[in-house]
Parts: sequence; structure tokens; C-alpha cells
Amino acid sequence: MHVLLDNGIPFLGQTMSYAEVIGQVFAIAVVFLAGARTLWTWPVQLVSVALLFGVYASAQLGGLAVRQVIVGLIAVYGWWAWARKRDPILGVPVRTGTTRERLAAVAGFVVGTVVFALALDAFDASWAPWPDAAIFVGTALAFLLQSLGLVEFWIVWLLVDAIGVPLQISSHLYFSALVYVVFGALVVHGLWTWTRAARKQPAPVAARPTA
Repeated sequence: MHVLLDNGIPFLGQTMSYAEVIGQVFAIAVVFLAGARTLWTWPVQLVSVALLFGVYASAQLGGLAVRQVIVGLIAVYGWWAWARKRDPILGVPVRTGTTRERLAAVAGFVVGTVVFALALDAFDASWAPWPDAAIFVGTALAFLLQSLGLVEFWIVWLLVDAIGVPLQISSHLYFSALVYVVFGALVVHGLWTWTRAARKQPAPVAARPTA
């Protein structure tokens, strides 16, 4: 890991570590794999978060570093869930969330952002606790919804991207900011793909009344 963190290539007047390059390239690959609903989504995600944890910890961005740990844990769960419950062709069946699930996701995002932002501020762990917290919570929520096969996880990713680009630029992580822009385009395509797939899922069969 130290070799990947201490060595790199020049980018916009700074040295971009190999860990950042490989970690972000793998993160982009995850978006493609998620769109294809393949089991490879999760092991590739684990490699990405391991590398990016080192990148953000070295940059003293505590919130983004902790985010990688949470995403890694969710990736382990997603790998397990998809391996057990995937359909025989394209991985886990996808669907749109119910009203209750959507409200729970919104509430989780708002409450989680407030709590984590206050914690980051209290421990002086981030110079921008509110966007840092929103990205952390949004990322964890997106992967959780993805593991459940909910189309709405792409919408959460769009929100994370919108917050993440200016934060990465302000942190002088220009390559990561560029990656977030690429993410935005890929997320729009993924949302379209999953929405089409969800519409093709057969409607649940109602239980017949017993005599």
C-alpha cells in the first residue's frame, strides 16, 4: 500500500498516487458492473475501497476514509446477498422501492447526515463536515439500496455526485473530482437500465382466498 501511496503520476500540477488512480478506476468499473447486475460488482468494490481508504486517510479526510470502511462492509453484505438470492441470468432481481422504503431512505439520509456531520465537527475530523457527512451517508445508503435491488440507489448516487464534485475540487483531489463527473453520466445510464429491468419484472401473484 505504501508503494501505491508514495508513488504516482503528475496531474494538474500535483502528484496523483497510484492508489488514487487504481482506486477510482475500479470505482468507475463498479458502476458498469452494477449496471450489468453482475456478482463481480462487489469484489471489485472491495479492492476500490481498500485503496481509497489509504488515499483519504493520507489526505486527512476522516469522513471520506471512514466512508470506505462502511462501503466495504456493505459490499461484503451485498456480495453475500447477491450470491444467495440472484436470479439464474442477471443477478439479483431489481424493482422500484415502495413508498415506505423511499420515505425510510430519505429519513435515513437526513438524520444520518446531521448526526455524522455533528460528530465530524465535534472531533475536528473534517474541514467541511456537512458535505463530507452527506457524501458518507449517501454512499452507504446507495450501496444498501443496491444490495436490496432497489432502482432508487441510482438517484442517491446522483445526489452524492452533485455534492462530491465541488468538495473534491476544494480538497485539491482533481482526478477524483473528474471521476465524480464521469460517475454522473454513468449513473444516469444505470438508472435508465435498471428502470427498464424493473418494469420487465413479473408482477407478484396475489394469494388465492381459501374456501
